[in-house]
Amino acid sequence: CLKRSLVPLESSLPPTAVQRAAFSTSPSLAVNPPKKKAVGAKPTARSGKSLKLAKNTRTATARPPAPGERKALRKRVVLSNTNALEVHGLQDLSKDSVSKLREYEGRVLGLSNDSVDALRALEAFKPNQGWSLFRRPATLVRKETVELAEMMSDIKETQKVDRRVLAGEKGSGKSVLQLQAMTMAYLQGWIVVHFPEAKEMTIAHEAYQPVKLEDGTTGYIQPQYTAHLLSNFAKANHGLLNNLRLSKEPKLPVPVQSNITLLRFAELGATDAELAWPVWQALWAELLAPSQPSKEGLHRPPIFVGLDGLEFIMRDSAYLSAEAQPVHAHDLLLARDFVKLLSGSTNLPNGGTVLAASSAGNRPSVPTLDFFLNRNHLEACNKTYNAIVDRLAQQTSMLKNPAELDLTELENLPPNSLPPFFLSRLDDLKTRLRSTKD
Repeated sequence: CLKRSLVPLESSLPPTAVQRAAFSTSPSLAVNPPKKKAVGAKPTARSGKSLKLAKNTRTATARPPAPGERKALRKRVVLSNTNALEVHGLQDLSKDSVSKLREYEGRVLGLSNDSVDALRALEAFKPNQGWSLFRRPATLVRKETVELAEMMSDIKETQKVDRRVLAGEKGSGKSVLQLQAMTMAYLQGWIVVHFPEAKEMTIAHEAYQPVKLEDGTTGYIQPQYTAHLLSNFAKANHGLLNNLRLSKEPKLPVPVQSNITLLRFAELGATDAELAWPVWQALWAELLAPSQPSKEGLHRPPIFVGLDGLEFIMRDSAYLSAEAQPVHAHDLLLARDFVKLLSGSTNLPNGGTVLAASSAGNRPSVPTLDFFLNRNHLEACNKTYNAIVDRLAQQTSMLKNPAELDLTELENLPPNSLPPFFLSRLDDLKTRLRSTKD
């Protein structure tokens, strides 16, 4: 039988060899396992080569416009043309011709150099009025110009106040008529104040700040705009203001000489925007004070106050209050001063004229103002139209042949602005003419 040996068998492996099992189910651990083969990308269609060029950007070599330079170029007014022919025998609008302007109706009168300088300072000339087409500025004396001249002559004698609003279609000459009124006021020795563009006062392009008024409400002042207005006012009325002085000491944050002339006082507010509003208030009070001819420097002449673009101060402005609510233009204290003059709330003790011109080119919608202007126009024309119809009716009863009726007055009337009552009376008159003919 077989017996197991009691002596262990010697292994043929070296003693340092690691004993391993003859069979194992664990996976082999390799140092660098084989990587998976990447899935090959599908071949794309061959695209052609494109040439990309950089954008040709031109570098600006010119000097950029300075602040306000574009606006100055846009508002630049050329008043002479050396290439234009000189009109021989052209008379100037002078102080003597204003008193007898009826003789010059329908004629062209030139503007003197002094008048041109004053009107330029007041910004009365507009860039779109065609002044650059002629040798020197000149205007046509119309029927409305004669009426304004006669009205201003009466004011000088009676010291009354005339308030008017110029309304009409675009290009009808409202701004030119206002310019003629300013010229006549300047020639007669009046104080001339002019707001050239009411739009610039209300479109929020000027700095503003709120102030508390005596009645507890809030008003808004525009320091820079007021300083500019004072500058124009001082340049235009230089000769007249130099002979007038303050009648009482003004309340200003800086000391002012007691007998300072109104010219130096206006220039003080024009050079410092912080002082512009208190200077304007004190200057306005001086101009509205009763005249004292017996005292030197206290004579107060009549005042002409004009504004172009009335619609812009009859609605909400572009300014916002502290509560982010629109500020009405009447809460702007400069606009409020003019509205008080136009409505009669502020009186002119020395007489004067308040003349506002509406805007037809770029006007905002103000239905209330339109209704007011149309109503006043009809009321003013009622007497004229009724008088025309009465004269025609009187001629109809006296003439034997209706063809002899004089219709010159009807032909001169504008057909687009005839009121309904006038047209109805004309229809009645036509019926009477037919019955007379039959």
